[in-house]
Amino acid sequence: MSRLGDRFRQAADYGYRIAIDEEIKGPPFDTIVKRQPRGVAALIEPWNWPLSILGAKLPQALVTGNTVVVKTSANSALAPALTLQIIARMLPPGVVNILTGSASKIGDPLVGHPVVRNVNFTGSVPIGRHVMKVAADNITPVTLELGGNDAALILDDIELDDEVFNRMYWAAFGSSGQICMALKRMYVHESRYDEVVDGFPAACDRAVVGDGLDADVTMGPVNNAKQLKVVTDMIAEARARGAEVRECGQVPDEGLYNGGGFFQKPALVYDADQSLSIVKDEQFGPALPIMKFRTDDEAVALANDSEFGLCSSVWTPDRDRAVTVAGRIEAATPTSTVTDQWHRTGEGPSEVSNLRASGAT
Repeated sequence: MSRLGDRFRQAADYGYRIAIDEEIKGPPFDTIVKRQPRGVAALIEPWNWPLSILGAKLPQALVTGNTVVVKTSANSALAPALTLQIIARMLPPGVVNILTGSASKIGDPLVGHPVVRNVNFTGSVPIGRHVMKVAADNITPVTLELGGNDAALILDDIELDDEVFNRMYWAAFGSSGQICMALKRMYVHESRYDEVVDGFPAACDRAVVGDGLDADVTMGPVNNAKQLKVVTDMIAEARARGAEVRECGQVPDEGLYNGGGFFQKPALVYDADQSLSIVKDEQFGPALPIMKFRTDDEAVALANDSEFGLCSSVWTPDRDRAVTVAGRIEAATPTSTVTDQWHRTGEGPSEVSNLRASGAT
């Protein structure tokens, strides 16, 4: 089952709870809580993971009785458009609607339309800020899921082996690093730093970069030229300021890689200064800075030294320590990654074996 299908099932399972009124006894009087549709929901999609993220918006809006207008990204409109066409056929006319094209022309009229009663936006911080300003004219409620610059803290008791390195690779470079919750900053305890520098590149070197329709390729291109330039500019800045950059992976078609698409091999940036853009900003592509820390307190301080707060992770075999450290990180979804659990479950590299710690939502 696809992620989109799974999320439709989850929303459907929640539907019965919405239909039940909640009664709260006084004093000073009894209250009945009823849940009613808002009306028209504007759902604005990013270009990465368009179907999965559609599943985090569309079924929830429909199961609560709303009609929707989905604005797709101009860089990934085809898959959601074809999917929405199928869904719309199963519903009354006008329940599911789609807009495609330039956000600069479509975005403001959609978000600022008085009929729109709720806006759900996934994308960058600057555009999210603009969406809030436009929606504010009508006091329209806005839900924002913006970028992340997710820190991974590799503690001194980590069990480093091929499986752990493989999981680090997928955490950082799955979907060519174009995941909002991807590992984007790695902080390693100084006593284990050399082991990571020596061992992690082997996992990254297994990446085969090229045409994603090729069965042998494991890493496709960055989505668009503008985003590729963001990534390559960050790598160039790191090199210019003295950081060591190691590009990993295999390129079966050099001609395609160098001139036919938006390709970048997995790039590891060692001993990156905290002020570099590749550390303080979201790269959203196949590049990862790796830095040292001395104590858990320093690691938490470095992780929290960011304008972003989407996700984070702590890597250690000690469950209690993992949960304690994760609870100190300022992220909406901190996770404590208990490494010995992987060996007990035998799960594959694409599956999740995290224990969620408490965190603000």
